[in-house]
Amino acid sequence: MPTKLRESGKKWIKNPDTGRMTNKWKLEHHYIKTASQKELFEELNKHQTKPKVKQKIRNELTRRGIKIIKRVKTND
Repeated sequence: MPTKLRESGKKWIKNPDTGRMTNKWKLEHHYIKTASQKELFEELNKHQTKPKVKQKIRNELTRRGIKIIKRVKTND
């Protein structure tokens, strides 16, 4: 099974004519391999992201061939 970034959820489908919600929905999965590089770096830099998820993100970025350089955040 592919590695997930966060839990799967439901995405409600709107009626294209009226814009109102229908009783239809589809599952939305959040896999790490489908996430954009920008989204992965945002999750990696959040202080509330768990270390286990941060390690998964680091593994995915190295799999893509991206080098991670740690820098101290300054207020400049």
